Amino acid sequence: MLTVSNLSLQFGKRILFDEVNIKFSGNNCYGVIGANGAGKSTFLKMLSGEMDPNSGNISLEPGKRMAVLTQNHFAFDECTALDAVMMGHKPLWNIMKEKDALYAKPDFSEEDGIRASDLEAEFAEMDGWNAESDAASLLSGLGISEDDHYTLLQDLSGNQKVRILLAQALFGNPDILILDEPTNDLDIHTISWLEDFLLDFPNTVIVVSHDRHFLDTVCTHIVDIDFRKVKLYTGNYTFWYESSQLALRQQANQNKKAEEKKKELQDFISRFSANASKSKQATSRKKLLEKINLDEIQPSSRRYPAIILQQTREAGDQILRIDNLSASSDGEALFKGLSVNVNKGDKIAFISKSGLATTTLFRILMSELKADGGSFEFGQTISVGYLPNDNTEYFEGKDNLIDWLRQYSVEKDEVYIRGFLGKMLFSGEETLKSVTVLSGGEKVRCMTSRMMLAGGNVLILDEPTNHLDLESITAFNNALKDFPGTVLFTSHDHEFTQTVANRIVELNPAGCTDKMMTYDDFLAFQKAQLKKATA
Repeated sequence: MLTVSNLSLQFGKRILFDEVNIKFSGNNCYGVIGANGAGKSTFLKMLSGEMDPNSGNISLEPGKRMAVLTQNHFAFDECTALDAVMMGHKPLWNIMKEKDALYAKPDFSEEDGIRASDLEAEFAEMDGWNAESDAASLLSGLGISEDDHYTLLQDLSGNQKVRILLAQALFGNPDILILDEPTNDLDIHTISWLEDFLLDFPNTVIVVSHDRHFLDTVCTHIVDIDFRKVKLYTGNYTFWYESSQLALRQQANQNKKAEEKKKELQDFISRFSANASKSKQATSRKKLLEKINLDEIQPSSRRYPAIILQQTREAGDQILRIDNLSASSDGEALFKGLSVNVNKGDKIAFISKSGLATTTLFRILMSELKADGGSFEFGQTISVGYLPNDNTEYFEGKDNLIDWLRQYSVEKDEVYIRGFLGKMLFSGEETLKSVTVLSGGEKVRCMTSRMMLAGGNVLILDEPTNHLDLESITAFNNALKDFPGTVLFTSHDHEFTQTVANRIVELNPAGCTDKMMTYDDFLAFQKAQLKKATA
């Protein structure tokens, strides 16, 4: 349906893609992955026609329609939400506009009547009479209330715009759907709705996302951008990750016989096929996995930061006690009645519909803000490692990376400092660049180095996966699972939260919920409570 032939792209001396050949077809969902800077978004722009390659060809099957999630959040400011969604189907929208213009003519002629009749036939063929109700259904599913369906986008919040533009891309069942980071700024319930929508979507989806749970749920294939090549693998993200790690271990073990390696890979594929039942696509995915060619599985060139979280001192039994804490912003309650006794070794995910609520709580615990009421007290043996959501104030100077990190270290030796930066993938000349030119992901990696140096026995992490690539998220995830201390965190990353937290605390303006359970169990609990309330 969408074919890429001999595609190459080069910026100056840097070759981004070299002789890429790949075909996207059927009702498959392709997750595009690659390290930061590998060219994921650039690849999507070339697929959509927004950017041209230096050489090669991209061809869409005649008669097929492509829709793209736009990244320009201001392009439709003068449109109502409902109109913006319907504009996602350009042929249908053009027919609607031409029809309206014809019927509005004061001198409607016989020729106009013939043209209007043709347009009405095309309109009906495109299911135009249901267009408005279909668009409204999409908006409601994505959390846009009916009151806002006729509101101009310029009068809506950035979060609402993101959802409307997503509805625009989804509208009208396009034959090819291209989504670049569709889960950004979506809450867990809206992401779940989108997952269900894509699982039932009958056509081809090509998506870039840093959300591993989302990729695992919806993807039938992984498109890996690596070594200037674009390779296609069957299965979801976790299958790709675990198989590439297995191939890497096998590559390192040169002494292992070929027969042993083949059996190990076959056992791995069988195990993964048996576990495919987690998805609605389980049956088709299992069949795909069983047909895998063992030669397809190759080690990746990905570099994962070495995040090693250790306690300088083990904590005593008294960790943190929070009593009846409450906070507000501009007169609006963020949370109230929060009482939590944190146990040694707890890994607590704090969740809320308002990101401001969790950030405010953490800033109160770090004594950066005062609560409206209540109190909290850390145990005497506690030392805190903190990763804030907004780290701007930490990078206001012009230090290079070595001097920046040295200020947080008791050991000032440059070799020692370079060692910590190296763990975060900063090496050679990179360690001498100014902190003022760092990307968002690089800043988070620097802040992680700072936290590692502190050696806290309690970690407070406010959206630690923001700005990170999949490799850094995976490394951080594994480090927290292995960390022997106590963790208080919030994250929109489903997989991160599910695999780290043993306890969930939900912050609400009307009160708070504290459950000793995993994230998936908590979501199931919420769903059961909602069902009981509406029964």
